[in-house]
Amino acid sequence: MNKRTVTLLEGDGIGPEICDSVVRVFEAAGVPIQWERAFAGLAAIEATGNGVPPETLESIKRSGVALKGPTTTPIAGGHKSVNVTIRKALELYANVRLAKSMPAIETRFSNVNILIVRENIEDTYAGIEHFQTANVAQCLKLITRQGSEAVIRYTFEVARKLGRKRVTCVHKANIHKITDGLWLQVFREVAAEYPEITSDDIIVDNCCMQLVARPEQFDLLVLPNLYGDVVSDLCAGIVGGLGVAPGGNIGKTCAVFEAVHGSAPDIAGKGLANPTAILISSIQMLQHMGYIGHAEAIERAMTSALASGVKTRDLGGTATTTEYTDAIIANIVPVTNAEPVPSGAAADAKPLSTSSMKNWECVGVDVFVQHDGLPTMPNNIGPFTLRLMSNRGTKVWPGTTPDIFMVDHFRCRYVAEAPITRHDALALLTELTTQNVQWLHTELLWNDAQEAKYTKAQGE
Repeated sequence: MNKRTVTLLEGDGIGPEICDSVVRVFEAAGVPIQWERAFAGLAAIEATGNGVPPETLESIKRSGVALKGPTTTPIAGGHKSVNVTIRKALELYANVRLAKSMPAIETRFSNVNILIVRENIEDTYAGIEHFQTANVAQCLKLITRQGSEAVIRYTFEVARKLGRKRVTCVHKANIHKITDGLWLQVFREVAAEYPEITSDDIIVDNCCMQLVARPEQFDLLVLPNLYGDVVSDLCAGIVGGLGVAPGGNIGKTCAVFEAVHGSAPDIAGKGLANPTAILISSIQMLQHMGYIGHAEAIERAMTSALASGVKTRDLGGTATTTEYTDAIIANIVPVTNAEPVPSGAAADAKPLSTSSMKNWECVGVDVFVQHDGLPTMPNNIGPFTLRLMSNRGTKVWPGTTPDIFMVDHFRCRYVAEAPITRHDALALLTELTTQNVQWLHTELLWNDAQEAKYTKAQGE
């Protein structure tokens, strides 16, 4: 059988030790891969001045698959996070985390087996932030149709490939009606293409409550970036912590699998490191590559070792890293069918859908204004009529001004009876400037003429 090349990034601290554990286990299990070693993290910074050198990214692009040990992001010094750099550079749009109960690891719950798929690029993690005034900071929450569809379609493909029966969409569309509303809409559209898989949705706060009450009820969760970050760590805590939490980052042409815990430099070289998380990550990697038989063999061997009481100290045992690895190797049963399983349709095999602006009409402008206290705004300018003003999302005009803490940042919504142009919007701003209104920025309000619904005016 031809061997696949996999890029190996050992990382920092305990990274080389736990990666060596994976190398030994793979060799004992006869996994048909060969490692191509590359550098990332502190060693790469010392050698090249770059935490992720270009040659490392090229190696991952060539192999298409990488296994990464934990890396350290230096405090100050200007070096970017290795994890974020790799995810952005390779467009790794889906983060995959498994939370599964394991023998001999005592937790409050049992029979937990949840796969969490988190969108990995967009949402508030796009990092688009501004100061609007000295008292108001703004972060843009970006949810796109294409980004949502890519990760949601990938989720259903994974469910089909691994035999998962139910996919649950996590959202906050009751409050974020447009952004999370789009996420939920795309989920329902994609789910309709997989009728054999049960699909449902749940609001994120209810999801968290249900997870800490009855986590065994969930099978596969798909979430936007921010909720996914929080919920995936919550799920890790349910099954024993980050020490048993694997992770994978999936893109159209590349995938990087990693342990999500830190580099633990204080125990590096002492034989105390627990390789469980990166071993589970490597099992996920094998599943991704189609080596299902090898993945199952290694998982059974690790489960048997833990069930027999061989555990590292952080799990309540006495075994060293080497002793724990030896116990896993001793339990490996040779794989009879080593042929890789076809991976099925890729997440991007079907062109991502797009919505044209052809039928959309611009019907108004939100003008954000700096003012101490409720501003006096002109009611009518050209085709525009002032409909409302809000402060921190709460309507403060028209009507009685609520008793709230008001900051110096107001949204003033101007709406027209007929479609307007950008020239109309520019004329509005010109007149406001003439009247000494301290406007900060604007947002155009659009109406889908075909469906006759506002996409930005839902809060009016």
